[in-house]
Amino acid sequence: MEIDLDDSQSESRLVTIFPRKNSLVRPPVANVDDAFIVMSLVEPDFSYNLLDYFLVSIESHQIEPIILLTKYDLLVKSMGEATAESKVKEIKDIYQKIGYQVIVKNEIIAFAEEIESVVNKDAIYIVMGQSGVGKSTLLNDLLPKADIATGEISDYLNRGRHTTREVTLYRLYQGLLADTPGFSAIDFPQIEKEALSQYFPEIWRKSAECRFRGCLHQNEPNCAVKEAVETGEIATSRYENYSQILQKIEQRKPVYRKKEK
Repeated sequence: MEIDLDDSQSESRLVTIFPRKNSLVRPPVANVDDAFIVMSLVEPDFSYNLLDYFLVSIESHQIEPIILLTKYDLLVKSMGEATAESKVKEIKDIYQKIGYQVIVKNEIIAFAEEIESVVNKDAIYIVMGQSGVGKSTLLNDLLPKADIATGEISDYLNRGRHTTREVTLYRLYQGLLADTPGFSAIDFPQIEKEALSQYFPEIWRKSAECRFRGCLHQNEPNCAVKEAVETGEIATSRYENYSQILQKIEQRKPVYRKKEK
């Protein structure tokens, strides 16, 4: 919706209600165009599993993802520059090959400039990521006047303490950016098992070559997807995460709607 604020009388007026094209429950926000998925390389450690869960979640809502990798400097300190570069290259190779944009935070100014070069300037953006990955630091880089709180890592769980407690909208370029609480628990109540492969683009493309229509790429014979995993065409981590999400969907309890009296 669009609201006209009257500063002189401290009142507001509803101007326009825009149609809803998508909506998220966690976090509660609607009409999102692009999602910055913030993943730290260390503290907390990078997780292919969590990244794929985020990707499936937002792709199922027709939201364009941009993957942001943070804390590269800490990764270099922990394992040396050569090993750190190799790890980042492995991540980028997997996801850029699929078609995702991947940006690594190395230098703050270059990072913000690279983000600006790839986004739709008049879009509504959301920032996603578990606590402690550098979400608030990123937002302060993009929105220096916002003074968003940052928090340290909890050694006990290797997760950050939640410093964002509610959804807040900020003006970014000609669009809006939603800052949301960090979270790592994701479910897929709206996805059916037959549709899951649509949210793994490389699996979806390869599934056209499977022998059986409706192949779920598990125990079916002549499965082109499983063959692609064996040859390295599809990353093992991606296939394993697809299979894990598929299992969760299959084990999901059905939801029955009560009949209206």
